[in-house]
Amino acid sequence: MSRTSKVLSAMLLAVVLSALAVPVSLNLAPAFMTAPTEPSAPATLLAQPLQPPSTLSTLSGIGTLSVEAPMPDPAVLSKRLEATLVAKGGGDFTALVQDGASGQVLYSRNASAPRIPASNLKLLTVAAALKNLGADARFSTRVLTGATASALVLQAGGDVLLGKDASADGKVMGHAGVATLAAGTAAALKAAKVTGPVSIAVDDTLFTGPAVNPNWLPADVAAGEIAPVFPMALYGARLNPAELSGPRPQDAAMSVAAAFVGKLKADGVAVTAAVRRTKAPAGARTLAEVSSATVGEQVQYMLQASDNYLAEVMGRMSAVAQNKAGSSIGASAAVSETMSSLGLVTDGLVLGDSCGLAVNDRVSARQLTQSVKIMLTDPSRDVRQGLLGLPIAGLSGTLGDRYLDSSTLGGAGLVRAKTGTLNAVLSLSGYVVDTDGRLLVFSFLGNSLQAGSSRSKPAIDKAAAILASCGCSG
Repeated sequence: MSRTSKVLSAMLLAVVLSALAVPVSLNLAPAFMTAPTEPSAPATLLAQPLQPPSTLSTLSGIGTLSVEAPMPDPAVLSKRLEATLVAKGGGDFTALVQDGASGQVLYSRNASAPRIPASNLKLLTVAAALKNLGADARFSTRVLTGATASALVLQAGGDVLLGKDASADGKVMGHAGVATLAAGTAAALKAAKVTGPVSIAVDDTLFTGPAVNPNWLPADVAAGEIAPVFPMALYGARLNPAELSGPRPQDAAMSVAAAFVGKLKADGVAVTAAVRRTKAPAGARTLAEVSSATVGEQVQYMLQASDNYLAEVMGRMSAVAQNKAGSSIGASAAVSETMSSLGLVTDGLVLGDSCGLAVNDRVSARQLTQSVKIMLTDPSRDVRQGLLGLPIAGLSGTLGDRYLDSSTLGGAGLVRAKTGTLNAVLSLSGYVVDTDGRLLVFSFLGNSLQAGSSRSKPAIDKAAAILASCGCSG
């Protein structure tokens, strides 16, 4: 099949999807009828670089699947998956496939064995953040009065998707803008008749502990896979929103402060030279404030782009919401405890971080599948918002350039799953509706892939495509 044919086929599937919406309700959760959708997919179909979504719209309706749809034959399905989940050059795959409605196990391979999950760990972080913070919550960045009228404190509140320019209400990245914050501050200073130079201090005490998680490999930090974590950043701690890899600011909070000072000066406010760190005084008055996109919108973007920095921030914000330390340790405890409260069996679960880069992370295929099921069935509207961030095979996010060849095209537009990739680790966890109309929840985890994770992508993608096109009801 030519590349053009593949893309056209995927585009046709996109049209079908627009009619079917997201057929996942299966009468599992009554409130499934409202939820935000994914960003639109045409750019991904043309194999362009992933860009932060500008909007996340509201879904008008979700199709309902029949519980009478025939169940896949476990023996037939297992035979097909066993022949497919083979690591080239050596390695180990664990897996679990379950019927979404009944929970019946249709395929299992060492499903309870803890494995390195890579970015599939973000599924736990997302569910915990939505539970602890609420899908409609927003993070505020404020300018407060300091010890004197001319002393200002820029207080970080967890928004790491700030933009340098004016706030853009229709966007996730840059929803809150530094230029808007500066303009509001300048207006407040003028109203208070503050005419002299002002000093700027940064209060980023919301997070504690090391900014660089000791469980991360220094090479990953150096490569820009992650950066020191602060509760305030521009563009997800990137130099600009179009650069999703490469060098990052090493002090994201001070980068925001530098941008803020520049915008204040452009608004005619004189600023003294040095920016320092301090804690805002008790009773400080708010001069200006900007608010982020909602937590629901942010975590959906995070899953689409597999944003490590935002995942780390969401873990820490969950900890803060639980009155724990806003540290990597506090985040891991908050995520683990929250998932346990949501029904996750945490035996063998080890969370070294919130994004999946930590060398000591261990999550089983069973726990990942269970995390997807929690988002499918939890009675809380908040927790279910995570589902709509899952990339769609061949259409969006980190799955946008996959499922476009003849061996996997059957899953294009139908598989919705979180990806995970490290040098010798590959993971894919999510859900799919098979050709018989049955909702299947799955997790495939490859570890110790001696030939590298990229060589095993065809196997793991084909496995999910088999679920979509199986029709193996006996």
